[in-house]
Amino acid sequence: MEIAENFGTTVLAAWEGRLEFAELIDYTTRLESTGLSPLAAVLYQTWLSRTQSPYAHAVNFNLGATLSNLGDLVGAEAAYRRALAMLPVFAQPRLNLGLLLERTGQMDAAMAEWKWIVANCPRDEATKPLVQLALNHLGRVAEGRKQFPDADAWLIQSLLLEPNQPDVLHHWVFLRQKQCAWPVYADVPGVSKEAMREATSALAMLSISDDPKEQLHAAEQFVATKLAKDVPHLTDGRSYGHRKLRIAYCSSDFCLHPVSLLTVEMFELHNRDQFEVYGFCWSPEDGSATRQRVRAAMDHFFTIHQMKDEDAARLIRSHEIDILVDLQGQTSGARANILAYRPAPIQITYLGLPATTGFPFIDYVIADAFLIPPAEARYYSEKPLYMPHIYQVSDRKRQQGPKPTRASCGLPEQGFVFCSFNNSYKYTPEVFDVWLSLLTKVPGSVLWLLADNPWAESNLRKVAESRGFPPDRLVFATRVSPENYLARYLIADLFLDTFPFNAGTTANDCLWMGCPLVTLTGRSFGARMAGALLTAAGLPELITYNLADYEALALQLANDPARCAQLRTRLGDVREHGVLFDTPTFVRDLESRLLELVQALPGAVQAAAV
Repeated sequence: MEIAENFGTTVLAAWEGRLEFAELIDYTTRLESTGLSPLAAVLYQTWLSRTQSPYAHAVNFNLGATLSNLGDLVGAEAAYRRALAMLPVFAQPRLNLGLLLERTGQMDAAMAEWKWIVANCPRDEATKPLVQLALNHLGRVAEGRKQFPDADAWLIQSLLLEPNQPDVLHHWVFLRQKQCAWPVYADVPGVSKEAMREATSALAMLSISDDPKEQLHAAEQFVATKLAKDVPHLTDGRSYGHRKLRIAYCSSDFCLHPVSLLTVEMFELHNRDQFEVYGFCWSPEDGSATRQRVRAAMDHFFTIHQMKDEDAARLIRSHEIDILVDLQGQTSGARANILAYRPAPIQITYLGLPATTGFPFIDYVIADAFLIPPAEARYYSEKPLYMPHIYQVSDRKRQQGPKPTRASCGLPEQGFVFCSFNNSYKYTPEVFDVWLSLLTKVPGSVLWLLADNPWAESNLRKVAESRGFPPDRLVFATRVSPENYLARYLIADLFLDTFPFNAGTTANDCLWMGCPLVTLTGRSFGARMAGALLTAAGLPELITYNLADYEALALQLANDPARCAQLRTRLGDVREHGVLFDTPTFVRDLESRLLELVQALPGAVQAAAV
């Protein structure tokens, strides 16, 4: 290459102090555009060591960016700090330095750099984009640290600077849901409610709309703006002809997470005469017993944290995986671009996102006929893979702690206990109004909720207090270990489901522990999860289809202790003998469906029968 051949001459000119700033920038730009960033770094360093220039701060900034891209974070930090020493008001290196400090875990120092930009840079056309970026980084990091009000405030400042920021709105809407800050679509100057709804993520939409068509649109928005396009497919859709089918599960949630809490026994029970089980993982090493069980349940387990998406996809392809099961969808930590390369001839989504993913490279979603009625299947980008009994698998080995006392949980010794241990972003003002109405109609009752975050608790208490309820009518349960969390259902009287985003894993836990559950069912996947479980449990009488019936049924049960006791007895029988918690049967049913899928692939006739 001509540019590389001229490198020696150019470096010599830099060494002799003859290379002008404009020539340096032109040549290093061409070097980096042709993949020769290490040579660009050498040229920057040579020029800086031999040239006295008023542009040295800019060259140090460029050097920092180049070194950062090359993975030399120490060298990059030094270059950025030299640029700032030369010109303290130079905002660009502060922005990048913050990102570098974040990469090395120095969050407070990173935020300090961005706060400096926000506090000191003018909002003119030249620096407003930098201020926006700084505000957005502050909001993102604050959200990740669960500093929700701070994140909310930073993002509002950003939107006031530039209202047309769908990505910012995407995060801001979910932040308000997490805090139970109602209405979720609050007034923001320059931002329409339509723009807020259009920017709402597929996950956040589950708590806003029960329309599966609208949820499909939200998923497709993400696909259109965030996913890699036109990447090569690594398989041609043909069967590999393996004697044992190779099934792989991929996730960032192979840890103490609801998805693993449900699926771990499924991994253990796969028939090793027919299946070889792989795990591809970018989950945190949380040291939990659940993670250890997941790892032990896999025949082959690969951690791919450090791998690029394409490299991870090629690793999966190299193992000739027949069926790849995505346990993530469009949830936090997802790496959908791995699946965009189609590293397996059959790709399925399961459990992670209780809605359509919108991903064009996902073939099937595991469901049952209640969860996705055939009439609604047209609103799913995936084809439903219908299970005969229930879509949701369970772990029969989950441990429960000793039954707690009511006093130890902050509950009164007497009175009916309504509970809803869903995450706070599932709570909606319409359903919360019904819950408060039930407290009014059932004297001495309390509502037992999850203490998800202090801001949600505060906002819920404010709503209750504005209706005249004393603070002790709402009780918030702090997070505890899984076994002690399960034991709480032994002293709760009735679980009140959320709508339109039903309980999923939480409903499974509740029914496993014998606690009756009243649900409100709608049209969408998320609004039919608890109903699907109750159908499999043979308890369709606990399913309602409008708010009035939901409230009426909950009120009837609260006033009928004998019926609640009867329901606990029935759930005990379901636990021992019903299909809802029959994990071995679920696994056999799933394996039968998977075998059918592989046998339908081109070339499958060459595979040995299994």
